[in-house]
Amino acid sequence: MFKKWWKRAVKYRVAYLFILPTIIGMLILHVTPIFQGIYMSFLDLSQFTLNQYLAAPFVWFQNYYDVLINPNSPVRIGLFEAARNTAIYTIVVTFGTLWIGLLAALMVNREFKGKGLVRTLFLFPWVVPTYVTGILWGFMWQKEVGIINILLKDVFHIVAEKPFWLIGPNTLWAIIIPTIWRYWPFSMLLLLAGLQQIPEELYEAADIDGASPWRKFWMITWPLLKPVWAILILFGLIYNVYAFNIVIMMFGFGAGFPGEWGDLLMTNIFRNSFMQWNFGVGTAISVLLMITMIIIVNVWFIYYRKAEESTK
Repeated sequence: MFKKWWKRAVKYRVAYLFILPTIIGMLILHVTPIFQGIYMSFLDLSQFTLNQYLAAPFVWFQNYYDVLINPNSPVRIGLFEAARNTAIYTIVVTFGTLWIGLLAALMVNREFKGKGLVRTLFLFPWVVPTYVTGILWGFMWQKEVGIINILLKDVFHIVAEKPFWLIGPNTLWAIIIPTIWRYWPFSMLLLLAGLQQIPEELYEAADIDGASPWRKFWMITWPLLKPVWAILILFGLIYNVYAFNIVIMMFGFGAGFPGEWGDLLMTNIFRNSFMQWNFGVGTAISVLLMITMIIIVNVWFIYYRKAEESTK
């Protein structure tokens, strides 16, 4: 194998020389920090040893023990709560943005007066920066003066008492809804592009056969959009697990944010690392999260590849 690789390298040596700077840059910018982070997860790197940095005391798997096993570790309790919230958040946001984006794409794919204006207005949430989204929705969720509770109680009379949105179990929905609002236009754009590639003749043939709109969707539209929605689900899983901006701006930079039902894995890592200066624990959680995401992504690729082969 080495001989075959060497012959290939010699044959395409000019091409390899051109991409060598990129490879070196990728190694420096990506691979080196990963290995440094893994090494830091084995150190007692806290506010008391931070001045030693990579020379801090080596504690082997103590950080991982505190994170996963130690029943007396407050970090472990907070981590499992953050993992629970992140799992719910990721699933709801990923599929929420997918289905809302699909409904919007089906709508703007039709011909009607003002189609261009509607499509432009649909893109508005995606234009708003995530930091601004977090701040705006943080004000909107306020109990007494927030527009959400004013609409729910004073305008539409849906609730008898104004609920707390930024405290308690409602906190999770208070971060899920703004995230879906922010990202569904991106799903709409990709799905709209996919819809426009579906041959119209397929729908005409289905009409001749007497297929209902629902059957046409499941037998034509949904299968042919599979390359798009499969990538959207994959990207959604990755991106939402690492969600940070909206949550941190909605609840501010306090060391205790954002409560039992609002803490995500990234805010948990941020708090442990940069607010409590416990970098050893923070990097240990980061490494565990990285390993988990590698497994999830590979499982998804295996499933997607098998599904693709079964349709050929």
